[in-house]
Amino acid sequence: MIFDRNEQKEVIALLGAGSMGTAIVRRIAAGRKILLGDISEKNLEQVARDFRYSGYDVETMTVNALDKESVEAFAQKAASLGAVKYFIDTAGASPNQAEPEHILALDMVGTGYAVDAFGEVMAKGGAGLIISSQTGYMFPIPDETERVILSTPTEKLMDLPFIKETAMQNSGFAYMIAKRVNHLQAQKAAATSWKARRARINTISPGVIVTPLAYDEFAAAGEGYQEMVDKSAAERCGTSDEIAEAGAFLLGEHAGFITGTDLLIDGGVIAAIRTGEYSLHG
Repeated sequence: MIFDRNEQKEVIALLGAGSMGTAIVRRIAAGRKILLGDISEKNLEQVARDFRYSGYDVETMTVNALDKESVEAFAQKAASLGAVKYFIDTAGASPNQAEPEHILALDMVGTGYAVDAFGEVMAKGGAGLIISSQTGYMFPIPDETERVILSTPTEKLMDLPFIKETAMQNSGFAYMIAKRVNHLQAQKAAATSWKARRARINTISPGVIVTPLAYDEFAAAGEGYQEMVDKSAAERCGTSDEIAEAGAFLLGEHAGFITGTDLLIDGGVIAAIRTGEYSLHG
């Protein structure tokens, strides 16, 4: 049975087919073509099946977000399907899942590859969204160092002294710094390559969100996360659907004047830290 006879559909590309990304896609995918990219073929098959059984038009592609050529091929595949109107990047590894070098390579450099690649194919009026983290607010980077990061090509980021000397110390530092760099990557793209395409790009920084992958963090550092939740204004964890609501807004027409910025969605964790109600160090 043919569910949709419309042709020349707008394309939504999702890199990292996890729960937050797929929740965002569901908000905006009706009548559009979905391209899912993930390193896991098994995950792609399962997520694509769920989308198809819900009436969505979806294709998949195995993508290694660590590999520049693989990410560029994913962008070109999206462009071959039609006008790329939306790009969402959720690919990443958490502190208790990987060593510092892998986190920086995936969450920082890999994200940069994706932002660069889709900056070459986005349609006019299109929008992108990087899923960062509240941790991007937890390790302030000096202004001078941020200016250096902004002027450094993606493939050279790992060579910066700040990355080698500070970010590599442990997985926690690597994750926090990578997520702050995500904010800078969106700012840079919004003012340069994505601007040239007349497209927008922003980031969202979620707090403690319950997802399947989050359980790895809870298992490794549950007491710390529990204290963080308890000290927050919301006094609860967030959900993928709440991130999806905000993501759909930032990608949609009502956010047409918003680009190069970050939306912190953390239930008040960073507010608690800044006011002294909660300390990361106990």
